[in-house]
Amino acid sequence: MKTAVEELSPTRVKLTVEVPFEELGESLQAAYKKVAQQVRVPGFRPGKVPARIIEQRFGRAVVLEETLNDAVPKLYGQAVDESDIFPVSQPEIEVTKIDDGEQVEFTAEVDVRPNFDVPDYEGIEVTVPVAAVSDEDVDAQLDGLRQRFATLTGVERPAANGDYVVMDLAASIDGVNIEEQQAGDVSYEVGAGSVLQGLDDALAGMSAGDVKEFTTSLVGGQNAGEEAVVTITIKSVKEKVLPELDDEFAQLASEFDTLDELKDSIREQARRNKLIEQVIQARENALDALLDKIDIPIPDSAFKAEVDNRKHNLEHQIADSGLSKEAYFRLYQTTEEERHAEFDASAVKAIKTGFVLDKIVKAEELGVSEQELTDFVVRRAMQMNVAPNTLAKHLADNDQLTLAMVEIVRDKAKSVVGDAAKVVDEDGQEVDLKAIYTEINGQPPVEEPAKGEASAEEPAEADETEKADETEK
Repeated sequence: MKTAVEELSPTRVKLTVEVPFEELGESLQAAYKKVAQQVRVPGFRPGKVPARIIEQRFGRAVVLEETLNDAVPKLYGQAVDESDIFPVSQPEIEVTKIDDGEQVEFTAEVDVRPNFDVPDYEGIEVTVPVAAVSDEDVDAQLDGLRQRFATLTGVERPAANGDYVVMDLAASIDGVNIEEQQAGDVSYEVGAGSVLQGLDDALAGMSAGDVKEFTTSLVGGQNAGEEAVVTITIKSVKEKVLPELDDEFAQLASEFDTLDELKDSIREQARRNKLIEQVIQARENALDALLDKIDIPIPDSAFKAEVDNRKHNLEHQIADSGLSKEAYFRLYQTTEEERHAEFDASAVKAIKTGFVLDKIVKAEELGVSEQELTDFVVRRAMQMNVAPNTLAKHLADNDQLTLAMVEIVRDKAKSVVGDAAKVVDEDGQEVDLKAIYTEINGQPPVEEPAKGEASAEEPAEADETEKADETEK
């Protein structure tokens, strides 16, 4: 087989592949067997029709078509491997020559990863947040803990922001009640920001037993987007009462006997979280700094596929929410146009990031061990609240194990870039990432063995930093 590569643009090539006919032998035999199974010839059982009878009755062209259907995809893959290109789209294949018994020729146009060099990333200077824990940090954690153990107490006064009301809601259009828009005993925090515009304003100042109407646009159901009159009937008003900060609260909310012990634990956990955040930010900032040094043209097909995937996911999120588009975007304080603009920018960055990390994976000869793949599946299964074996089977059945391995090695490549950076905090103090690894895990980071040999395990902090990597993928 002979392959010629023509560069049509920095992101698209044309392969011209010439194949001697003898290299099609296996596919030719498979074609005869397939046609023999499909045709019916008197005197022959299905699958037992001789090749010469097939050609006499149905023509050689039928066999050649099946031969090429089987052979060309395999030959294209072989041509790609031999040509050292990285396709990022489905090829447009055209058989241009069939010289029966002599040679077959076909072309394949495909979008590819452009050629570029990764600059030296050793010593890239990045800044991360300081790891010092303030009293305000501890107080914020304590307040969150108090909120979890708060109680609701009924009050004989009008509702204010932060209070909880129990209410019945009913909606009507032109005086006709909308059955699916009726709800009873709804508990709601006044001022929380309902997608039902005008609800918070209407609730302010209402007391138990009060009834009020207001006009708004419905946000879900068959009448989503239509203007309706909503009737509120308040059944009760309750205020949130936070527990006192004392030793009794510490015993209620934790395993500690005193408030001071609880505060010390919160301070230590906050410090640990800040150290982990330094590792995450070092990796993200180092990669961003590296990306800023490289100008990479993005293939149109890859960009379109990435944006379309984001739009598809957004449509599913809106459908699952049960809200109208307008209500959904209002809830998240954005617009459809703004989200689409974000998709354009994030798609470009995601594709560029993948290209660069894949180059580093190849240059550093990073691999994935069986243990690393198992750990990945276990972590992801915990996040998805499914059994690891169930997720592993799903990945295998849907040919997604390769994608999982790509995610793992790209994550390792990001770690390589981060570990090579010169890291300082916002106060100008040098940050030793290896010292953080050691403190968090109780042992130094596992070094990647010689190139081409996968490490047996990743540092434990990968479990806690994985959530940051999702934003890049």
